[in-house]
Amino acid sequence: MAQWQKTQIQRDNGMMAEAQAPVIISASRSTDIPAFYADWFFHRLKVGYSAWTNPFNGVKSFVSYEKCRFVVFWSKNPKPLLGHLDELMERNIGCYIQYTLNDYEKEGLEKGVPLLEERIDTFKRLVDQLGQGRVIWRFDPLILTDHISFSYADIALYKKVKANLEKSNINYSEWLPEQMVEFAKRLVELNKAKGWNYALATCGEAANLDGVEHNRCVDDDLMIRFAHHDKALMDFLGVEITEGDLFDPKPTVIKHRDNRDKGQRQFCGCMVSKDIGEYNTCPHLCEYCYANASKEKAVENYKKHEMNPKGETITGY
Repeated sequence: MAQWQKTQIQRDNGMMAEAQAPVIISASRSTDIPAFYADWFFHRLKVGYSAWTNPFNGVKSFVSYEKCRFVVFWSKNPKPLLGHLDELMERNIGCYIQYTLNDYEKEGLEKGVPLLEERIDTFKRLVDQLGQGRVIWRFDPLILTDHISFSYADIALYKKVKANLEKSNINYSEWLPEQMVEFAKRLVELNKAKGWNYALATCGEAANLDGVEHNRCVDDDLMIRFAHHDKALMDFLGVEITEGDLFDPKPTVIKHRDNRDKGQRQFCGCMVSKDIGEYNTCPHLCEYCYANASKEKAVENYKKHEMNPKGETITGY
């Protein structure tokens, strides 16, 4: 697996420090950077670095953007990105957006996100700005409750999800393997019958479902598709691009190594990336959230950010 290079940075306080210099940035599995911290991220990108606190040991480290070639955004409301995406283009940094777009309005599971109609409009505007294929629709998670009959919600795996659902008195059930298969089968049939032509895919699931691909959120295939002319990125991915001939103008792609992130879940297919977000910082306050241990802590940390919105870390210090 590829390792990040190290570099020296000058911090806001004038002191020098060692920093990781990742090629691929994830923004972020741990919080919704586009929705709440877009201004912070693009300010830190301009400064050249940000700081990150390890959730397991509390150690603060630094991330340099010196070698950044691609950013994967994750969001339920990426509307604030619309005013910033040109900055990435100016820096020749590629991106795409994992857009989690659910319809849980009646169930009240996502009370902090904008109305569905507004989020759909944001989706369309982002496609207009970035181009087709760079905004990926995620319906995630699929939850079995009393009222809700792609990844499936693996509640047993995430203790914080279980605790948050129970705090909100939401009755839920774990997905059984046969339920997963039946749901996928009907979704595939509906996709064909309606002529939607969606490429259906799961995230981090072990089950092989007919008509449904195994997907990955930090996806080297998408990076190759949108940035195959970026030699630095292709070299990092261990990808060789050979141009086609007159009869076959499509480039040939040869992958020389496996860059999957071994630090993720067993069946996660994501490429290695550096996540710059922090847990307990997302004020969407979704009822099933795995990234917040408590709503109170998330709100408290967001208030800290608002007091110092340009600080080294998301929480302003």
